[in-house]
Amino acid sequence: MIRPVVLIAEELSPATVEALGPDFEVRFCDGQDIDELLRNVAVADALLVRSATRVDERVLAAAPRLRVVARAGVGLDNIDVQAATRSGVMVVNAPMANIISAAELTVGLLLATARRLVSANLSLRSGQWTRSRFTGTELYDKTVGVLGLGRIGVLVAQRLTAFGMTVIAYDPYVQAGRAAQVGVRLVALDQLLAESDFISVHLPKTAETVGLIGDEQLHKVKPSVIVINAARGGIVDETALYAALRDGRVAGAGLDVYASEPCTDSPLLTLDNVVATPHLGASTNEAQEKAGVAVARSVRLALAGELVPDAVNVDGGVIAEEVRPGIPLTEKLGRIFTALAGGIAQQLDVEVRGEITQHDVKVLELAAVKGVFSDVTEENVSYVNAPLVAAQRGLEVRLVTDPVSPDHRNLVRLCGTRTDGTQVSVSGTLVGIGQRERLVEVDGYDVDVEPTDHLAFITYEDRPGMVAAVGAVLGAADINIAGMQVSRDRLGGQAMVAMAVDSAMPPEVVAQVRQAMAATAVRVVDLVD
Repeated sequence: MIRPVVLIAEELSPATVEALGPDFEVRFCDGQDIDELLRNVAVADALLVRSATRVDERVLAAAPRLRVVARAGVGLDNIDVQAATRSGVMVVNAPMANIISAAELTVGLLLATARRLVSANLSLRSGQWTRSRFTGTELYDKTVGVLGLGRIGVLVAQRLTAFGMTVIAYDPYVQAGRAAQVGVRLVALDQLLAESDFISVHLPKTAETVGLIGDEQLHKVKPSVIVINAARGGIVDETALYAALRDGRVAGAGLDVYASEPCTDSPLLTLDNVVATPHLGASTNEAQEKAGVAVARSVRLALAGELVPDAVNVDGGVIAEEVRPGIPLTEKLGRIFTALAGGIAQQLDVEVRGEITQHDVKVLELAAVKGVFSDVTEENVSYVNAPLVAAQRGLEVRLVTDPVSPDHRNLVRLCGTRTDGTQVSVSGTLVGIGQRERLVEVDGYDVDVEPTDHLAFITYEDRPGMVAAVGAVLGAADINIAGMQVSRDRLGGQAMVAMAVDSAMPPEVVAQVRQAMAATAVRVVDLVD
């Protein structure tokens, strides 16, 4: 058995390889050497990186087998997520791995700056004992303004509350009630700037946040304020911050991130009231191990064809255990739908009914679209690029949910319109303790067939002898019928035979079945990959 290749392009925790397990061939390369990276990624099914390896269109184009890129950390600045999405490559990170380390570094920078620890340390090491030069500031009874109440912002707020500080925050995407739950009062940005003795940045870097703390904002703060940024470089305008520190409008700054990295020549590094570190937010043994283990688990899921909770370019949400068994069934329904439609339909409704709708079922829409295109496009269709493929081909997709399912505990139905305006539909459910897959409806006909590797759907005029006719043709072709269901709209009307067979039906056998039954349509579906 050929094992999938996992390429590790940067130094990761040994626990990463251990978490991958024995099912993969693990290879290593220097991701910063582009020629070496391109040679090795050509046979990789998964690529694991940290922050130094750039994964761009050139790398993705050289990796035809690549299914997942995993960043052992949070930031994705070195990965072209849009290009990966177009290529159907899942991008995952480890958003929770370093949050404690980042929060603790923030508090460390704040304490070091408030108490002037770095300058005092350097002075003492140079042979000076000048205590009076390094009078600091207590945290107790001071106000800290937290910019951004995400995971790390909340952890910082909780830790600083323990110092007896008053915590206020600015975050336009957080409700006041949520902030109150963690003991934080939400305020406007200008109010935070005016009231804070310390300001700590914990916002993502976006078009809206770049330069958020600039010259104008730094003219609104107390001259005793200390600014901490261990989030993303560029949110605090470094030129404006340098001027404010130099002119005495800001008392100090603690910095771990910079607009351009590596940063070794910033004027900020010449100031005694600046404590600067080289992007150490995730640089703890614990964070590195947690990040490596987290992405290793994500790689295992991705290469097994499952959705990954930490995927950044898959709109599937968190997958409830009750929803997970329906994913492969829905993908099969998508493949059957396309076979019934005879090509790509113009419009598709993914209807999910029953108890399952208590959970987020967005993933079932993705599974349906992936199935719809799996057998009709040369490009790799994945949970990542399925919505993009649908949009490019003009397929309008809609997810419809209903908690009421009259005939089944849960039901997934795909219904759509062919290019000629006629309708096509297929429904499936899971039955029994074993959650066995069943087809229960095809084009309005009630059926009860297991969706095995080889299926056939034959529509014809209802009359005696048709079951014998199809049986004779398949028997002569040495094709065994595993299961069969006959359904009709009325006596003597239109009927359908839905069959599961043990082997594929060649075109000549399909033609013989059509002739023997005077069938209006014979549609075969081979679900084996």
